[in-house]
Formats: sequence, structure tokens, C-alpha cells
Amino acid sequence: MKTSKLGSVGDVSRLTLGGGGIGQIWGPTGRDETVATLRAAVEAGIDLIDTAPTYFNCEAVVGETFEGAPPAHLKFTTKCVLGSPPPGEAAARLEASLDATLAAMRLKRVDVFFLHSSIAPDDYAYAHGDARRDEFSTRWSIYADEVVPAFERLVAQGRIGAWGITGIGVPRSILAALARDPAPAVVQVITNLLDSAGGIRRFAEPANPRAILAAALARGVGVMGIRAVQAGALTRAFDRPVSPNHPDAKDFERAAPYRALCAAWGEDPAIIAHRYALGLPGVDTLVLGVKNRDELNQALAAEAAGPLDAGQLAQIEQLGLRT
Repeated sequence: MKTSKLGSVGDVSRLTLGGGGIGQIWGPTGRDETVATLRAAVEAGIDLIDTAPTYFNCEAVVGETFEGAPPAHLKFTTKCVLGSPPPGEAAARLEASLDATLAAMRLKRVDVFFLHSSIAPDDYAYAHGDARRDEFSTRWSIYADEVVPAFERLVAQGRIGAWGITGIGVPRSILAALARDPAPAVVQVITNLLDSAGGIRRFAEPANPRAILAAALARGVGVMGIRAVQAGALTRAFDRPVSPNHPDAKDFERAAPYRALCAAWGEDPAIIAHRYALGLPGVDTLVLGVKNRDELNQALAAEAAGPLDAGQLAQIEQLGLRT
């Protein structure tokens, strides 16, 4: 397993095991299989485990698997969907979320603590779900005035090694967060060949992940690539029921020429999608949503094969699939 420097966090494996799969939110899997997948990932050289309370069972799986004594070289992340709480409450809510996570994973600290909410200007109106914006989105003033100072205190206290943001919010706000001081140590960025955030994009304007990726690279902020297969849209078939009207289903339809190209190459589209994402400049580690050892082995094969060659990249881009 190759490694890369994830900003101030230091060297990490090029693949990260994401908690969504082992938390059992991406298609059916059993508890024994998720534990076996976690152990197999570590044995294969993956040394960064990305978790969140919203990933159902993943934090408990980590705690039960390692029983409070994980291998010393492993690093862990967690997140908090803070939203926009009343003034003065952000720090307490972040600390409460961290307390619950550390208890579930049986750890004394995590290496990165992410703001898992979107970030948007205070007066922003979302195209989808704006009535619930304070549940899923953190207003800029709260981020700047309360969230960043709270994260900095947790770093100073030694409870977290660094802090980061999930860069799926309104693009101009994410770019502003990367430009200001202090900047996050790590940002999670959409990295797929569609440039699509699918069902997690609530704003009308383009997600613009390439600009976010470039800004992070220029600033020296570590990048964790996410949604390499766009929630299944870049695989042979979904692993769960998806409404035909869902944005992820629309992406699946749009990606039909891509699957045809992979078939012509005799390649699995999921493996090619992972290789594409790993080859994007600035991506330090790619978060996997795998839920079993078969899917893990596919991702390991993609990492071992390395980035796509120039000819393959050109053929993919000629399909004109990017949003």
C-alpha cells in the first residue's frame, strides 16, 4: 500500500476505510462481515479509518473490534453534523458529539474531527430542503466565530490531533474556509469522474469539486477524496433500492456510456472509477465505502494498479460526463 502526506496529519495510506460500509448504510451486510472487512483492511495496509456517528454501527464496530487497543499505527477520524445551533452552543455540541464517539470507539482521542455539516453564507437559501437548513448546514458566522475556535481548543487540549471540514457545502463557502486563517488541516472533497455529489447536493449551482481540490492543494490542506463511485452510480449496479427519480439514479443513467467503455476494455467500472479518483492531483487518500471483503479487494486491486494512463483518461473525458 502506497502512502501520501495528509497535510499536518502526516503520512497515511492511499486508501482510507470509510465507516459508511462497515456501518451498514451502503447495502446489506452482516456484523461479522463488517468486522472481518475492517480487520482485512488493516492487514492490507490501510491505516486510516474514517467514521461518523451518522454511519449507524461503524463506531461501535471499531470499538468492539479493537477493544480499546487498536494497533498503534492506526489513525481515526470522526465527524459532527452540527447544523446551525443557537448562538453560543456550537462548542458544547461539538464536545458532546466527540465524547460520545470516543466512548463508542473506546479511544482517548481522534486524529481528525470533521465538521460534517454543509457550510453556507448566513443569508443563503438552498434549492432543496431550505426549511430544514439549520439541521444540515452551518451558517458562516457560526463556523467562523464558534466552530473554528472550538476545534482549535480541542487540538490544544490534545483531544483531537487536527480538524477538518466535509467540503460538500456551498462552493464559495468551502473555498472561503480554505482561504482563511486558521484553515482546516483536512478537507473531504468529491472526487469522481462525473464531478457529482449526487443526492447530497442541496444547492442549485454546480458543486465545483475541481476548484475546491485545487484550492486545497495550493493551501497545503490535506485532501480525502470521497464518493469515487458516486454512491454506486459508477458501478455495474446499485447494491440497494434507489428511486428512479433520485439524483444518484440519474447519475447512473448518465454514466451508461462509461459502463459501456469499461465493458469494451474488459474492466470493472468500480475499479476504473477508483483508479480515476486516485489519479486526480491533490488527492492524498481515497475514502472507501466498501461493506465486505469482496468490495475491499476490488479497491485494493485499483490502488495496486495505480492511476489510469493518459489514453484511458482521454477516452473517459471524451464521453463528456462531467457536470
